[in-house]
Amino acid sequence: MPAETTQAAAAIDVAARIVRNVGRALEGKPATVSLAVVALLARGHLLVEDVPGVGKTTLARALAKSVGVTFRRLQFTSDLMPADVLGGNVLEASAGGAAGARLVFRPGPVFTNVLLADEINRTTPRTQSALLEAMDERRVSLDGQTHPIEEPFFVVATQNPEEFHGTYPLPESQLDRFLLRLRVGYPPPEVERLVLARRRGDDPTDALEAVCTRDELLDAQRAVDAVRVDAAVLDYLHGLVLATRKTPLVELGVSTRAALALERATRAHALVDGRTFTLPDDVRAVAVAVLAHRVRPAGAREGTAIARDGERVVRELLAELAVPV
Repeated sequence: MPAETTQAAAAIDVAARIVRNVGRALEGKPATVSLAVVALLARGHLLVEDVPGVGKTTLARALAKSVGVTFRRLQFTSDLMPADVLGGNVLEASAGGAAGARLVFRPGPVFTNVLLADEINRTTPRTQSALLEAMDERRVSLDGQTHPIEEPFFVVATQNPEEFHGTYPLPESQLDRFLLRLRVGYPPPEVERLVLARRRGDDPTDALEAVCTRDELLDAQRAVDAVRVDAAVLDYLHGLVLATRKTPLVELGVSTRAALALERATRAHALVDGRTFTLPDDVRAVAVAVLAHRVRPAGAREGTAIARDGERVVRELLAELAVPV
């Protein structure tokens, strides 16, 4: 069997293992779980927005526990400072006393493989920006020194809708750092009934164990690069991007960077779906999660309404766009 085929098969197996494991904690939400794993394999970051109590943190913790890497959880609050996220230089005394003291960098929680940024819109824009710069560059620069963040680096941020008291909406430029934006939603009634019947206050992620190693995850992320995108699928994807710039429903269409994000998410979705080639269905499966927070619908106000109106716009464009056969 060719090495490429073996690597692809291994990556598909890793993706399936993670999806199954996360699905044990977040029941009744297979599409949400699959898209979250797409973000992980595509080397992107994930923003999960919804009302409290529907499983945002459960999804993030389940993803982190499913892979054998380092994990940190950071609760965002209004008094959190950038140094609480990034770390900083501290004066460290030596045996020679004050004369021999030196500045030593103490890394913050961002120096991990999987970071759960819980309720990211509870903190101020200054602290939000500190984290999002690290997400974009995968490094932290302080006092003229650069400190790289080890791969893989995956941020799962949760936030409550901006209508809730005490929130600081993420601006569009910072939303763009997130490959996918998801809403969990309430579970199906039959699933919720089962949860009520059998759970006794236990965290559903407590029983989860890692189902892949760090090296397996890195190999699976590299395998995304080898997923084939035929010309017809690329034309369909590009047609959707162009449609966001032409429709009167949108004041500002998506950028070239957003188009590249859509292309990479499409590759990752094919892998999660068990294939080494893409289909138009892969584009359709990820389009709303990738593009809705990157368009500015006509007449929409700031915050959650932009994302929700964006979802409606992207779905309408998908409905109008001819699917290649």
